[in-house]
Amino acid sequence: MNTHKKRYVYYMRALISICLLTILDQITKYAAVGNLKDKPSCVLIPGVFQLEYLENRGAAFGLFQNQRVFFLISVVIICIIVILFYSRVPFERRFLPLRICAVLLISGAFGNCIDRIRLGYVIDFFYFKLIDFPIFNVADIYVTVSAFLIILLIFFYYKEEELERILHR
Repeated sequence: MNTHKKRYVYYMRALISICLLTILDQITKYAAVGNLKDKPSCVLIPGVFQLEYLENRGAAFGLFQNQRVFFLISVVIICIIVILFYSRVPFERRFLPLRICAVLLISGAFGNCIDRIRLGYVIDFFYFKLIDFPIFNVADIYVTVSAFLIILLIFFYYKEEELERILHR
């Protein structure tokens, strides 16, 4: 397969994955509204983990409450940066983890952005009661997992020359 066609296939796979992951996020939020809103928490592991409906008008950990314009601008900026980054990552098997992280980041950003545009808040519903961790959703998982993986990849998987190759491409 020639390089141009290969790049096209990678971009199409990424776009389809972003759409599917964003749809999955939205389906879980729809289920949360239907099954959890105005109802008591659904305890899955007593004292440890439960499903609890929350309308989050802020960012992570409730920061920046009711700052819709800030969030929308942030999503646009994040997506531009991630897309530019994705375009610089070599289309080689070794760099697949970075491309997956980029797809997860954009999917998470879109998932929560859809809620903010449509509802004015983000629907959260996973709650680790044991550690009183802030309530979160599937899109938050995408963003958190991808950020954590990027850090691990940068520090433990990729060599400095490989990272330089991406940055100076």
